[in-house]
Amino acid sequence: MMSFEWPWQYSFPPFFTLQPNVDTRQKQLTAWCSLALSYCRVNKLYTMTVAEAQESPLFNNWKLQRKLSLESILVVLEELRKKGNLEWLDKNKSSFLIMWRRPEEWGKLIYQWVSKNGLTNSVFTLYELSNGEDTENEEFHGLEESMLLRALQALQQEHKAEIITLDDGRGVKFF
Repeated sequence: MMSFEWPWQYSFPPFFTLQPNVDTRQKQLTAWCSLALSYCRVNKLYTMTVAEAQESPLFNNWKLQRKLSLESILVVLEELRKKGNLEWLDKNKSSFLIMWRRPEEWGKLIYQWVSKNGLTNSVFTLYELSNGEDTENEEFHGLEESMLLRALQALQQEHKAEIITLDDGRGVKFF
């Protein structure tokens, strides 16, 4: 497990207040987006509610006793959505999928593992692929099923895999 190092801005109290100057605010939003993606990657977070985000260390620096306001958190999340790193999971925008790797990138990692291990023409259940012993040392180990399916759909579009229905659920065959 990687340890997480907070960027210098996280210890800078004004970072927790979105700045009015357009240029400064854009740099600040870029820093917040980078921080959010890094934090979620290290902690293997894929889905979150806005309420959970609000209470997480990501937007709360207890040492400084500073936290980003709900309005500001929503601005950061919207910026991540515009960049293609976030997708709302409901109409109320209360929960979201955060994509610190896009589905195509996950697909590429999975396919590299399949190829490297000579497993083309093999069938896996989704569980085996994301939680099996064979993938324990892979970055995609523990990948949430919704993101795994998106990654496999990307591979399916490239004709490198086919998602199939098995007796006990879904699986995938690699080509």
